[in-house]
Amino acid sequence: MTKKDVGLRIRLDRDLRDEFVAACQVHDRPAAQVIREFMREYVRERVASSAARTPQREARGNEE
Repeated sequence: MTKKDVGLRIRLDRDLRDEFVAACQVHDRPAAQVIREFMREYVRERVASSAARTPQREARGNEE
């Protein structure tokens, strides 16, 4: 695992936070680890989505 050198603060509803932490505990997973996994997956999906759209953008750009 890479060294963590930055943090991210977010504001959220206390009930949502408590439910999330409880769900992580049920699955014996640290909440921070689960959040990092969510973030990695989100980025992967967006990169794949952007790559899929790039040829369409180029085609539209050539038509103009």
